[in-house]
Amino acid sequence: MSIHLDDYKELLENLEPGSTALLHSAWPDAVKIFSPRGLDNYLKGAAALRGLGRGRGVVDTWIDEAPQVAKEIGEDVVSDLATSALMLASKTSGAVIELMLATAPTAAKRLGDAHLFQSYLQFLNTLIAQAPRGVRPMLDNLDVLFQQLTLGGLRRWALWGAHAHRTNYEEQIRYFSLDSKESLAVMQKERKGTLFVDVQRRINMYLRALWARDFFMKPTSGDFETREGYKPFIENYLIHLPDAYDAFGDVAASEVYRAAAAHAAAHLVETKKPISAEALNPLQMALISVIEDARVEALSIRRFPGLRQIWSMLHQATPEMNTSIGDYLNRLARALLDPGYQDNDAWIAEGRMLFAQAQDRLDTSRTSWEIGVQLAHGIKDKGIAFHPRTDLLTAPYLDDNRYFWEFEEFDFEKSLTAGYEEPRQIRKYVSVMEFANEVEVESAGDDAQEIWVMGTEFFPYEDNGISYNESEGREPISQPYHYSEWDYQIQLERPAWATVQEKRAKSGDTRLIDDIAARYKREISRMKFLLDAMQPQGVRRIRKLEDGDEIDINAAIGSVLDIRMGLHPDPRIMMRSVRKVRDISVLVLLDLSESTNEKVAGQDYTVLELTRQATVLLSDAIAKIGDPFAIHGFCSDGRHNIEYYRYKDFEQAYNEVPKARLAGMTGQLSTRMGAAIRHAAHYLKLQKSSKKLLLVITDGEPADVDVRDPQYLRYDTRKAVEEAGRSGIVTYCMSLDPRADQYVSRIFGAKNYMVVDHVERLPEKLPVLYAGLTR
Repeated sequence: MSIHLDDYKELLENLEPGSTALLHSAWPDAVKIFSPRGLDNYLKGAAALRGLGRGRGVVDTWIDEAPQVAKEIGEDVVSDLATSALMLASKTSGAVIELMLATAPTAAKRLGDAHLFQSYLQFLNTLIAQAPRGVRPMLDNLDVLFQQLTLGGLRRWALWGAHAHRTNYEEQIRYFSLDSKESLAVMQKERKGTLFVDVQRRINMYLRALWARDFFMKPTSGDFETREGYKPFIENYLIHLPDAYDAFGDVAASEVYRAAAAHAAAHLVETKKPISAEALNPLQMALISVIEDARVEALSIRRFPGLRQIWSMLHQATPEMNTSIGDYLNRLARALLDPGYQDNDAWIAEGRMLFAQAQDRLDTSRTSWEIGVQLAHGIKDKGIAFHPRTDLLTAPYLDDNRYFWEFEEFDFEKSLTAGYEEPRQIRKYVSVMEFANEVEVESAGDDAQEIWVMGTEFFPYEDNGISYNESEGREPISQPYHYSEWDYQIQLERPAWATVQEKRAKSGDTRLIDDIAARYKREISRMKFLLDAMQPQGVRRIRKLEDGDEIDINAAIGSVLDIRMGLHPDPRIMMRSVRKVRDISVLVLLDLSESTNEKVAGQDYTVLELTRQATVLLSDAIAKIGDPFAIHGFCSDGRHNIEYYRYKDFEQAYNEVPKARLAGMTGQLSTRMGAAIRHAAHYLKLQKSSKKLLLVITDGEPADVDVRDPQYLRYDTRKAVEEAGRSGIVTYCMSLDPRADQYVSRIFGAKNYMVVDHVERLPEKLPVLYAGLTR
């Protein structure tokens, strides 16, 4: 498939002649960079920016710079760049949008990763709302800033200035122009030693010279929200390194990068098979990790003896460190790497002896497993408790070792082919005719190599609208969604651990919903003024601006009078018409576990009925405001079966269909909340709103039938909330459990939850809470 400009005549006919000529001259280079799909997005972006009516400069800048962004970090971010420019149109001038597009290649080159660039665009959207006058001078100095700051450092520097000079516009401009002492001081405070983008090319050449092959490296912004960087890690055979390193004592940051990259590459080269985590406890896994690190380093040092010095100078353990298991792990790691390190501890000596005896067996990771398990028994004699979260290796170049661990007993795909050479079962989607013409093989069982299914339900009689599944009482099977889970004991994610199955919501009698609306007519009436205040107020004219869309005649006349009187004129003679709109998407996630069928204390109705009442009242409120919203629910029966119900989707109107589904809502099974939050976040991420809210309504803590440790799902749910937060999603929990104060704040945060002691007031509180969260 090829794309020609002639195919887009109608789309591009509104471009000015100069822009059209520029597009024709840039087209040969764009064809070399973009795929056909990317070219389509490129041209549609130009047409959309022309439709803003902000002048030719914005369109010309897009035509020139968008291919350079795609060249640096891939074409997938080009559509995000266009969307961000369109969203900023209602918040700033065309000159700022043009500058944002002009500096986008600089940001893409310095960040070096598509995900970081998307986070950068979100940061700009946030900053322009808090410090609109600071965006232009910041973009003018973006190259200087990115030479010294990571994305996290830039964000903290910018938001500090926005908060410090919220109302003092002159100081705000000086701060973002790097003209004030405090601006330089904050930048120096946030400055990192060496940025990944400055050494990436050298490290690539270094690894290629060692192993005569290419390694793919990507930056990871560990300090985007906090000052602490992620440890290096390997995922999908890509080496992820922190986007900045400080010097480590007398060791330059560039040498830390060299050591980290060489160590990760050693894992990729020398680890032929993953190590099974079956039947291992966290202490055994920690020791096996130490031995595996030493094994791949020893094999690499055999080929390149100079690597020993690069790695040894980053180990700082001493014999005096003996208060925790982590101290002994660091001493063992140094002892196995550095022959000159002196340590008289008997356990360290045993580790050295076992590793020395295994020198002829270092080609297999089985050696690491055997030595690690043996040393784990010996260290128990020291009587020191092991804490997986704090007892970690401190050498900055070591990765988190997720690459070589394999949880075989939980690997479903491998269990399908265990002991057999045949390929695993394939699910093939076919058309109606293929499905109807194929003769059914009645002898085929669950071990069939190929299963044929239709992408949609089959309706034998179009007039009654009843499908085969519905007539036979069978639930249609959706495509499963697999999500990882966080194991707090080993401090690792279990990949593809939980399976979410979307189920069709059953319909009920809509009169039940109408009765609820009639019952709470008084509450709805009380909400009227609040809701009216939240609705968009149309176009608002902002005066006294230095940069705007049109001249404020009164202010201009006043400035001319000042000039004639010999006074310094006020430069703020522009004004801008801003359409005040709400830009938020809301997803209400309902806990539908078995406990919701219990009666509310002292009342005749159940928790489920109360939840339905509150949801109906909230839906009426949101529908009146006009915000896009969705209502989903979940329950679970073990990690392989998290049932997920979509009562109303974002693009769906709040009419009889979702009301009937809410009327048919039932409570059953358990509450595996982390996977449900991740699946809800998946749908929220698809929304283009600048603000996203996930409102969780539950009557108890996370729990499931296959989990005995009550802390396991709590930590996993907190991890899911953190993941949603990194994607720009605000998660708020309304708990109906009177004991929720003991755990809910640790999961959702101190200010992101509400415990409703008198649950009968929930229908009254929920819309008011929504108004406060979305104000």
